[in-house]
Formats: sequence, structure tokens, C-alpha cells
Amino acid sequence: MNQRILIVGGTGFVGTRLRQMIVDRGGKVVVASRNPASQPVMAGVEYVKMPSDLSGFDAVVNLAGEPVFGKRWSDAVKAEIRASRVDGTRKLVEAMKSGATRPKVLVNASAIGVYGDQGERLLPESAKAGVDYLAEVCTAWEREADRASELGVRVVKLRIGIVLGAGGALKQMLPPFKLGLGGPIGSGAHWMSWIHIDDLCGLILHALRDETVSGAVNGVAPGACTNKDFTKALGRALSRPAFFPVPPVMLKVMFGSGAASVLTASQRCVPERALKSGYAFKYADVDGALRAILS
Repeated sequence: MNQRILIVGGTGFVGTRLRQMIVDRGGKVVVASRNPASQPVMAGVEYVKMPSDLSGFDAVVNLAGEPVFGKRWSDAVKAEIRASRVDGTRKLVEAMKSGATRPKVLVNASAIGVYGDQGERLLPESAKAGVDYLAEVCTAWEREADRASELGVRVVKLRIGIVLGAGGALKQMLPPFKLGLGGPIGSGAHWMSWIHIDDLCGLILHALRDETVSGAVNGVAPGACTNKDFTKALGRALSRPAFFPVPPVMLKVMFGSGAASVLTASQRCVPERALKSGYAFKYADVDGALRAILS
């Protein structure tokens, strides 16, 4: 992989793993950071302030965005969530426009929240967008990324599901499960679309290399499962019982009604375009993914 790649949002959970995988494959990584001097030294990785000119980069991966959890969704927080994604991507595309040369490809994060709550319905990339707040944010986010295609840049909009790894959402789930107090949310009937972090990063690398990949791509494993089945799998991986249900009202108390709705939305996504493009998932079932992480 002989590419010079700019990663925006490259110091987080996914970005940290991605930059290591790129360097391991011979790529050169430049990470845009608000404070480059504070970042740890890593062979093959350079830290810079966000460039205003993207000449000299072969590819750009944009993972930036304010966390959806951690704060109650006041009007101000919702504005931050939207601006970090929509306005941030707009500025990135403007930086492409101002350069003498342009990257060949932009892999821009999005989320399966674009579909809204869809119950039992299978959701390939051709499924219609939802109408709630997060769906509207994701739609606007993707629209800004699409503007790069007007500059001759190949655009991949990666609709990311729940990322499983030694951090992220799983890290927050583990404490009650380790105590034997874990369980499904409500009835546990809603669908969860997940992906192992190595497959997510592998899919990004695949999208960078394969010129046939463009447009919306569901960044999820083939093995979507219900919340109840996910809970059982996590209990098995930890050798702990997992039958204490979490009342949805408790989630509202903990996270507020807006953020709690993300945890109860049913999204049964299918990675149709990833599979058709030839990407081979390393972790296609949730039991295997959780065992690999927790062992």
C-alpha cells in the first residue's frame, strides 16, 4: 500500500487501529490533530494541524464527529453533533477544492442511523433514509461528502454500525456483564448491526484500494442479530449469566430520551455492496467476534 493518507479523526478508537494497519501495510499516514505536539510518537505517522490544501495526499479518511453519547441531547449538544459532521465535512471538501492536485478517494464516515428505526426490515444500502434527528444529520453529512465527487474524487460513504473492539461501545457494556448483571434492553427484539473493528478498518483499506467501490457502503458484518441474541453471546463469551433486562425508561434517565433512542432503534443492515465488491469478512458472526476480543 504505497499511499499517503490523511486521516481526520485519527486519534480515536477506530482511527488509532486504522493508522496502525495502514503503517503495517507500508502506507504513510498523516493525522490531522488540533494539537499535533501532544500526540504520541509512532513510526510512519505524522501529526499536523488540519491542512487548508490537500495537495499531495492520495486519499483522505474522515472519521471525525462529536460523540453521540456522554451528554444529554440539549439543543446545543445536537448542534455540536451536527456541526462536527456536516460542517466539518464541508470544510474538508473545500480544502480539496483549493488544492493544485486532489486526492483520488475520500472515505467518509456516516452511520446506520441514516436509516432510522426500521423494525424487522432488511436494510441494504438502497433502503430509504429515516426521518428522525440522527437520520437527518447522516443524510446532510453524506450530502456534503458527495460534493467531493464534483471535483473528480471517488467518494465512499461508510455507514458504520456498532463497532466491537477493546474499547468503544463494548467497553461501556462490559462492567455489568462481568458482574453477571447484564441483560437485554427491554424485550431485546430490536436488531443490532455490528462490526469487528478489524473488519471496519479492513473495509476502509479495501475501499481505498478498490476503484470500483463508491457511494454508500454499509460498514456492518453480515451477521446482524437481535439485542437479545447479542446479550446471550456476550454472556457466553464472559461465561456469565445475562438475563437481567434493562428497562428502556432507565436508559432515558441515564442518557436522555434522544441518545437512548439510538440504543433501542432496530436496524437490520446488510453489507450488500461490501460483499459484492469482494470484501471477505474475518468476523461474520457475533460469537466469533466477541470471543476474539475478550479472549
